[in-house]
Amino acid sequence: MSTPPAPMLPVQGAIDARLRGDTELMGMVDGLYDYVPETCQYPFIVTGEALETPDDRHGSFGRQTVVTLHVWSQYRGYAQALRIGARVTALLDHQPLTVPGLAHIVTRYEFAQTLTDPEPPGDIRHLVLRYRVVTEKP
Repeated sequence: MSTPPAPMLPVQGAIDARLRGDTELMGMVDGLYDYVPETCQYPFIVTGEALETPDDRHGSFGRQTVVTLHVWSQYRGYAQALRIGARVTALLDHQPLTVPGLAHIVTRYEFAQTLTDPEPPGDIRHLVLRYRVVTEKP
């Protein structure tokens, strides 16, 4: 049995495709970025960190990929970031993903955390979202 492909990149691509394909979400943000351009306007989403761990079963290779997404906003208060986060969660939590080269088992919402950027002028709101994507080699 050969080892499976590393899921991080195809999982990120599948999540990005799902989010970019939703006109409602894309109407709420300036964009979805892996690298934020200097010309970016608030609010926006950044595909952030990922952690991959084995999730092998008898006779098959599996992986769990934990993906962090960041919502950035300059709205007064957290309402805008939380509305964006709710839409992201509706698109990902327990929804099917097409992950090239892998069978998608499930995507689970893990948590959200609101933060305020302490740097002056202190008007940037940050919502951290984390999702666990379980895949296996078909």
